[in-house]
Amino acid sequence: MADFRTMHAATGARTAAIDEGLRAHMNKVYATMSVGTLLTFIVAWAFGSSAELFSILRNPQGGMTILGWIVMFAPLIMVFAFGAAINRLSAAGAQLFFYAFASVMGLSMSWIFVAFTGTSIAQVFLVTSIAFAGLSLVGYTTKKDLSAMGSFLIMGVIGLLVASVINIFLQSPAIAYAVSILGVLIFAGLTAYDTQKIKNDYIQHAYAMDQEWLAKSAIMGALNLYLDFINMFMFLLQLLGNRE
Repeated sequence: MADFRTMHAATGARTAAIDEGLRAHMNKVYATMSVGTLLTFIVAWAFGSSAELFSILRNPQGGMTILGWIVMFAPLIMVFAFGAAINRLSAAGAQLFFYAFASVMGLSMSWIFVAFTGTSIAQVFLVTSIAFAGLSLVGYTTKKDLSAMGSFLIMGVIGLLVASVINIFLQSPAIAYAVSILGVLIFAGLTAYDTQKIKNDYIQHAYAMDQEWLAKSAIMGALNLYLDFINMFMFLLQLLGNRE
């Protein structure tokens, strides 16, 4: 009986330690994501509010410069590169890469400060923040397994990407509107899905106490939630934003 009580106490202490570690892990995920998001909007505002800086990306006629085209597709390339290199990077290197990515994303988003009013950008940012917080909370607290949603949502993202690239050349308002609505729904689902996945991945690996993996996992989780937030914001801005 004494041995059973000892084992039970040890298991309870281990569970409590994992719960505490999970809270710290999620706090690091959200903190890293928040810094990246802030960095993105600072860079976007700096370039979008300066005609001289913005001209580096777009010419006076409104077309993109060569650098502008590079900046447009650079975030996508960097995401794939980050996924391929994450195992070879240190935790500090992964974090630096994430902040570099957030800065480049800011460059690619700078046009919103030219196309939309500052008030509408702030309003949509607030709406996105509230929606993101609620959806992430659902993903963290729900007992329902959301893993089945993953493949469906990823397929939706690929479809959105293809439609968005095609519409760069077609310039169809109907396609843009449909893409924006679907984009909001898809990234809303991904916010809940990714939050639950970050939580479950930590619990599954916590017993190994691989601190290097946990640190890099927090950064990868921050990147996923960052992408959910930014994409949901951009699609909502297309739907709700007031143009200049």
